[in-house]
Amino acid sequence: MSFKPLAGLIRAAKLWSHDMKTKPAVISSRVEMHRSGRTGWLRAAVLGSDDAIVSTASLMIGVAASSAPKTAIFVAGVAGLVAGAMSMAVGEYVSVSSQRDAEQADIGREKQELASEPLAEMQELAMIYVKRGLEQGLALEVAEQLSAHDRLGAHVRDELGFDQTALARPLQAAWISAASFASFATVPIVALLVAPAALRIPMIAVLSLVSLAALGAFGGHLGGAPLGRAALRVTFGGGLAMTVTAVIGRILGVSVGG
Repeated sequence: MSFKPLAGLIRAAKLWSHDMKTKPAVISSRVEMHRSGRTGWLRAAVLGSDDAIVSTASLMIGVAASSAPKTAIFVAGVAGLVAGAMSMAVGEYVSVSSQRDAEQADIGREKQELASEPLAEMQELAMIYVKRGLEQGLALEVAEQLSAHDRLGAHVRDELGFDQTALARPLQAAWISAASFASFATVPIVALLVAPAALRIPMIAVLSLVSLAALGAFGGHLGGAPLGRAALRVTFGGGLAMTVTAVIGRILGVSVGG
């Protein structure tokens, strides 16, 4: 039996190992996509969609439980759609604008500090890298090189913890929230229109809960979270809200009607 092929493989492996040790590593331009980059618009879309179904369905079920006619339930649903979409838009705009104002204020303060105390700021940046595990000399060298490339960007990213190119976007959050709310608030309204008179509440509840479960799973998929857990928590919350409003609507319907 000849061992020449095996010997050739061993020599090739040794040469490859030697080359890997002696040749410098090559830095590739590979770019990875991470789900956390979707946080801003994903949060607005999921919040608007879930809130639309829960609030509109709960409102309509509460009105239906009071023995109100179909027209009154429909008007309540449409009113909830319009009011909810506007409320979501205004709320998201105000909230995200406040966040953006705080970010811009921090950036302005950092600019002033870099202009007045550049050495102290350099040392502060180096200490951040020391706390992350770098040796003091290397940390200072890294801080100097990053500052030479983009001094303000390095401090905003590593000291303040956010990226100048990814600041909060109030208008984006506002229109996404309003559009998603208006779209998904139609789910319980459609259920009302197609349901027989005796099955209005069950149809609204079932279709809304199924939609909530699908939305929860979809949001979990986009965010990389377990689908079952994401679907369960939003479905449970929506079911609880619908149950409470149904009980309240029934009590008020009986007491007022009586």
